Amino acid sequence: MSKYFAYIARCADGTLYAGYTNDLQKREEAHNSGNFGAKYTKARRPVQIVYSEPFLNRSDAMKREAAIKKLTKLQKEALITNP
Repeated sequence: MSKYFAYIARCADGTLYAGYTNDLQKREEAHNSGNFGAKYTKARRPVQIVYSEPFLNRSDAMKREAAIKKLTKLQKEALITNP
């Protein structure tokens, strides 16, 4: 069973945000409520998680998050549309 996820969230302004979490629903709620959400997404609400990848441990999820952050927006959009 997956315990962690790397994810991509789409912000209201169309930008994409990459992160990792152990609970996708709670993380999306945090981004949208302002409680423990990222500074980047705070001014870009609402935020919707549009892509995720499961991992068994936090380290792997964090490594994938870092790799996703290095992708271009076009490459991230391709991940979202063709998982």
